[in-house]
Amino acid sequence: MEIINGLHNLREEHRGCVLTIGNFDGVHLGHQALLDQLAERAKKWNVPSALMTFEPQPREFFAGSQLPARLTRFREKVHLLRRTALDRLICLPFNKKTAAMPAAWFADDLMHRLLGVRHVAIGDDFRFGKGREGDFELLAAAGRQHGYDVSSLPTMMQGDQRISSTLIRQLLGEGAFEAAADLLGHEYFIMGRVVYGRQLGRQLDAPTANVRLQRYRAALEGVYAVVVEGVGDRVRHGVANIGIRPTVDGKEPLLEVHLFDFSGNIYGQLIKVTFKSKLRDEQRFESIDALKAQIDSDIHSAKDWFQAQ
Repeated sequence: MEIINGLHNLREEHRGCVLTIGNFDGVHLGHQALLDQLAERAKKWNVPSALMTFEPQPREFFAGSQLPARLTRFREKVHLLRRTALDRLICLPFNKKTAAMPAAWFADDLMHRLLGVRHVAIGDDFRFGKGREGDFELLAAAGRQHGYDVSSLPTMMQGDQRISSTLIRQLLGEGAFEAAADLLGHEYFIMGRVVYGRQLGRQLDAPTANVRLQRYRAALEGVYAVVVEGVGDRVRHGVANIGIRPTVDGKEPLLEVHLFDFSGNIYGQLIKVTFKSKLRDEQRFESIDALKAQIDSDIHSAKDWFQAQ
């Protein structure tokens, strides 16, 4: 899968494709169904399939400090999209300039002049352009003028449930990981490189691998039993905390993972943390000793959970 960052990296050879547009947060089963449809059309017309997305997500740009939870950061989205038949991922920055672009510019200049699309497949609730003025009808009218087709994929259902990123975030928040995985088509995970922290874990006899969540808010908060890939040649068990660590006056959201029966330097390594079971919510403790006692209890609880599986 080719990744194209920004319109300035579009070349003449990128013209001519079938395209879909959206956040694709979580790359859940509904997203996968749309990508399957796109792949079929790409094969029919012998052109590449492409997905256009934005960073940050538009809702994050407009939310300001009140960031909504996100299922997948860009790295994780790329990881999941590489499992599909998608040929190209076009990532555009979402900023004041992008937000001010009229819908007609997207439908005419971007779709026709820059990308030369043969077909555009969108979700049934997709909106675009300044003030969300663009919709399926506007895009279809532009397509008739410029010679590309537009199709809308109805919302995918599982039983009587609409598969959506919102529902999956709700399930994850409730600790319903199996139900969330049924809608995602994969277990929920976070990926990132291990960074240096404040070394508090070592002082608490529970050293941790720390992954910054940067400015994005994760879909989870609390303490979890996890499995970790990317440390040596095997999957490891551990316990993880996601939050701001109120007992030690933490400010930045952080993923901290304590690996069972492991010692070693893994700074800079890319790890994948898959969440298996929620143990408790994050909380503030009255003292470091009380926090240490709770961490010991969390480690035992996580080990007990794995042994029971």
